[in-house]
Amino acid sequence: MTDSVILHDYWRSSAAYRVRIALNLAGISYRPTEVDLLDKSHKSSGYLALNPQGLVPALEIDGHILTQSLAIIGYLSETRALTVLPDEPYARARVNAAAMALSVDLHPVCNLQVVHYATGADEPARSKWMKHFITPGLAAFEKLIDGFDGPYCCGDQPSLADICMMPQLYNADRWGATYSACAKIMDAQAACQANPAFIAAHPDMVNPY
Repeated sequence: MTDSVILHDYWRSSAAYRVRIALNLAGISYRPTEVDLLDKSHKSSGYLALNPQGLVPALEIDGHILTQSLAIIGYLSETRALTVLPDEPYARARVNAAAMALSVDLHPVCNLQVVHYATGADEPARSKWMKHFITPGLAAFEKLIDGFDGPYCCGDQPSLADICMMPQLYNADRWGATYSACAKIMDAQAACQANPAFIAAHPDMVNPY
Protein backbone atom coordinates (compact mmCIF):
# COMPACT_ATOMS: atom_id res chain seq x y z
CA MET A 1 0.00 0.00 0.00
CA THR A 2 1.14 3.54 -0.73
CA ASP A 3 0.71 4.66 2.88
CA SER A 4 3.09 1.94 4.09
CA VAL A 5 6.01 3.63 2.30
CA ILE A 6 6.62 7.23 3.35
CA LEU A 7 9.29 9.45 1.85
CA HIS A 8 10.32 12.45 3.92
CA ASP A 9 11.24 14.71 1.06
CA TYR A 10 12.25 18.18 -0.01
CA TRP A 11 11.65 19.02 -3.64
CA ARG A 12 15.04 20.59 -4.38
CA SER A 13 17.17 18.17 -2.37
CA SER A 14 19.54 16.26 -4.65
CA ALA A 15 19.58 13.28 -2.29
CA ALA A 16 15.78 13.15 -2.10
CA TYR A 17 15.59 13.52 -5.89
CA ARG A 18 17.80 10.42 -6.25
CA VAL A 19 15.48 8.40 -4.02
CA ARG A 20 12.38 9.56 -5.87
CA ILE A 21 13.93 8.33 -9.13
CA ALA A 22 14.85 4.99 -7.56
CA LEU A 23 11.38 4.47 -6.07
CA ASN A 24 9.82 5.23 -9.44
CA LEU A 25 12.19 2.90 -11.30
CA ALA A 26 11.32 0.14 -8.83
CA GLY A 27 7.59 0.79 -9.26
CA ILE A 28 7.12 1.51 -5.56
CA SER A 29 4.20 3.74 -4.66
CA TYR A 30 4.90 6.03 -1.73
CA ARG A 31 3.41 8.88 0.25
CA PRO A 32 5.60 12.00 0.23
CA THR A 33 5.86 14.09 3.37
CA GLU A 34 7.35 17.53 2.85
CA VAL A 35 10.26 18.53 5.09
CA ASP A 36 10.71 22.22 4.39
CA LEU A 37 14.41 23.02 4.60
CA LEU A 38 13.73 26.75 4.36
CA ASP A 39 11.73 26.89 7.60
CA LYS A 40 14.16 24.50 9.35
CA SER A 41 11.65 21.65 9.63
CA HIS A 42 14.57 19.25 9.25
CA LYS A 43 15.94 20.52 12.57
CA SER A 44 12.73 19.91 14.51
CA SER A 45 12.79 17.37 17.33
CA GLY A 46 10.21 15.27 15.51
CA TYR A 47 12.25 14.98 12.36
CA LEU A 48 15.54 14.50 14.20
CA ALA A 49 13.94 11.46 15.82
CA LEU A 50 13.65 10.01 12.30
CA ASN A 51 16.99 11.20 10.99
CA PRO A 52 19.50 12.33 13.64
CA GLN A 53 21.56 14.09 10.95
CA GLY A 54 18.68 16.43 10.18
CA LEU A 55 18.99 15.71 6.47
CA VAL A 56 16.57 14.59 3.80
CA PRO A 57 15.52 12.11 2.72
CA ALA A 58 14.33 9.58 5.24
CA LEU A 59 12.36 6.61 3.96
CA GLU A 60 9.90 4.59 6.02
CA ILE A 61 9.59 1.14 4.46
CA ASP A 62 9.16 -2.45 5.66
CA GLY A 63 8.90 -1.23 9.24
CA HIS A 64 12.29 0.48 8.99
CA ILE A 65 13.48 4.08 8.79
CA LEU A 66 16.28 4.44 6.26
CA THR A 67 18.54 7.43 5.67
CA GLN A 68 21.30 8.37 3.20
CA SER A 69 20.22 8.19 -0.45
CA LEU A 70 22.83 5.66 -1.61
CA ALA A 71 22.06 3.37 1.32
CA ILE A 72 18.34 3.63 0.55
CA ILE A 73 18.92 2.83 -3.12
CA GLY A 74 21.09 -0.11 -2.09
CA TYR A 75 18.29 -1.41 0.13
CA LEU A 76 15.78 -1.11 -2.70
CA SER A 77 18.19 -2.95 -5.00
CA GLU A 78 18.46 -5.81 -2.52
CA THR A 79 14.77 -6.05 -1.60
CA ARG A 80 12.89 -4.88 -4.69
CA ALA A 81 13.03 -5.19 -8.47
CA LEU A 82 15.60 -2.44 -8.88
CA THR A 83 18.72 -3.19 -10.89
CA VAL A 84 20.96 -0.14 -11.13
CA LEU A 85 24.41 -1.77 -10.97
CA PRO A 86 25.91 -4.33 -13.36
CA ASP A 87 26.65 -7.86 -12.15
CA GLU A 88 30.15 -7.93 -13.64
CA PRO A 89 32.58 -6.71 -10.94
CA TYR A 90 34.66 -4.28 -13.02
CA ALA A 91 31.64 -2.67 -14.68
CA ARG A 92 29.95 -2.49 -11.27
CA ALA A 93 32.98 -0.73 -9.79
CA ARG A 94 33.04 1.76 -12.67
CA VAL A 95 29.35 2.63 -12.31
CA ASN A 96 29.75 2.99 -8.55
CA ALA A 97 32.78 5.23 -9.03
CA ALA A 98 30.92 7.49 -11.47
CA ALA A 99 27.93 7.75 -9.13
CA MET A 100 30.13 8.50 -6.13
CA ALA A 101 32.08 11.15 -8.03
CA LEU A 102 28.86 13.14 -7.99
CA SER A 103 27.10 12.03 -4.82
CA VAL A 104 30.12 11.71 -2.50
CA ASP A 105 32.65 14.18 -3.90
CA LEU A 106 30.74 16.92 -5.74
CA HIS A 107 27.39 17.10 -3.97
CA PRO A 108 28.70 17.77 -0.43
CA VAL A 109 30.73 20.85 -1.38
CA CYS A 110 27.70 22.23 -3.22
CA ASN A 111 25.29 21.57 -0.36
CA LEU A 112 23.66 24.89 0.48
CA GLN A 113 24.58 24.81 4.17
CA VAL A 114 28.23 24.40 3.16
CA VAL A 115 27.98 27.13 0.52
CA HIS A 116 26.23 29.50 2.93
CA TYR A 117 28.94 28.98 5.52
CA ALA A 118 31.72 29.46 2.98
CA THR A 119 30.29 32.43 1.06
CA GLY A 120 27.76 33.98 3.40
CA ALA A 121 25.10 33.21 0.76
CA ASP A 122 26.05 36.40 -1.05
CA GLU A 123 25.95 36.84 -4.80
CA PRO A 124 27.93 36.55 -6.96
CA ALA A 125 30.08 34.57 -4.51
CA ARG A 126 27.55 31.77 -4.17
CA SER A 127 27.11 31.21 -7.92
CA LYS A 128 30.86 31.49 -8.46
CA TRP A 129 31.42 28.75 -5.85
CA MET A 130 28.89 26.46 -7.52
CA LYS A 131 30.35 26.91 -10.99
CA HIS A 132 33.88 26.45 -9.67
CA PHE A 133 33.05 22.95 -8.45
CA ILE A 134 30.21 21.76 -10.69
CA THR A 135 31.76 22.45 -14.10
CA PRO A 136 34.99 20.46 -13.57
CA GLY A 137 33.09 17.84 -11.57
CA LEU A 138 30.82 17.11 -14.51
CA ALA A 139 33.78 17.13 -16.92
CA ALA A 140 35.41 14.41 -14.81
CA PHE A 141 32.14 12.47 -14.66
CA GLU A 142 32.00 12.59 -18.47
CA LYS A 143 35.37 10.83 -18.61
CA LEU A 144 34.34 8.24 -16.02
CA ILE A 145 31.37 7.11 -18.13
CA ASP A 146 33.29 7.21 -21.41
CA GLY A 147 33.34 3.86 -23.18
CA PHE A 148 29.92 2.64 -22.06
CA ASP A 149 27.55 1.99 -24.96
CA GLY A 150 23.84 2.75 -24.90
CA PRO A 151 21.71 5.83 -24.44
CA TYR A 152 22.14 6.05 -20.67
CA CYS A 153 25.32 6.79 -18.75
CA CYS A 154 26.44 3.19 -18.53
CA GLY A 155 24.33 1.13 -20.91
CA ASP A 156 20.88 0.48 -22.25
CA GLN A 157 19.14 0.87 -18.88
CA PRO A 158 19.27 3.56 -16.20
CA SER A 159 22.00 2.96 -13.64
CA LEU A 160 23.06 4.45 -10.35
CA ALA A 161 25.16 6.89 -12.37
CA ASP A 162 22.04 8.27 -14.09
CA ILE A 163 20.22 8.49 -10.76
CA CYS A 164 23.05 10.62 -9.38
CA MET A 165 23.60 12.59 -12.58
CA MET A 166 20.14 14.06 -13.09
CA PRO A 167 19.94 15.90 -9.73
CA GLN A 168 23.42 17.27 -10.35
CA LEU A 169 22.43 18.54 -13.80
CA TYR A 170 19.40 20.21 -12.23
CA ASN A 171 21.78 22.03 -9.91
CA ALA A 172 24.15 22.86 -12.76
CA ASP A 173 21.29 24.47 -14.69
CA ARG A 174 20.11 26.29 -11.59
CA TRP A 175 23.53 27.88 -11.00
CA GLY A 176 24.58 28.39 -14.60
CA ALA A 177 27.36 25.79 -14.62
CA THR A 178 28.13 24.60 -18.15
CA TYR A 179 28.36 21.03 -19.42
CA SER A 180 27.24 21.37 -23.06
CA ALA A 181 30.63 20.10 -24.26
CA CYS A 182 30.04 16.79 -22.47
CA ALA A 183 28.46 14.75 -25.28
CA LYS A 184 27.91 11.56 -23.27
CA ILE A 185 26.24 13.48 -20.47
CA MET A 186 24.00 15.28 -22.94
CA ASP A 187 22.92 11.98 -24.54
CA ALA A 188 22.25 10.36 -21.17
CA GLN A 189 20.32 13.42 -20.02
CA ALA A 190 18.07 13.17 -23.08
CA ALA A 191 17.42 9.48 -22.37
CA CYS A 192 16.54 10.20 -18.75
CA GLN A 193 14.31 13.12 -19.68
CA ALA A 194 12.22 10.73 -21.79
CA ASN A 195 11.92 8.13 -19.02
CA PRO A 196 8.68 8.35 -16.98
CA ALA A 197 10.44 7.45 -13.72
CA PHE A 198 12.78 10.41 -14.08
CA ILE A 199 10.05 12.74 -15.33
CA ALA A 200 7.85 12.08 -12.30
CA ALA A 201 10.76 12.61 -9.89
CA HIS A 202 11.81 15.99 -11.28
CA PRO A 203 11.64 18.85 -8.73
CA ASP A 204 9.19 20.77 -10.93
CA MET A 205 6.79 17.84 -10.73
CA VAL A 206 6.85 17.62 -6.93
CA ASN A 207 7.30 21.29 -6.01
CA PRO A 208 4.58 22.00 -3.40
CA TYR A 209 4.86 25.78 -3.68
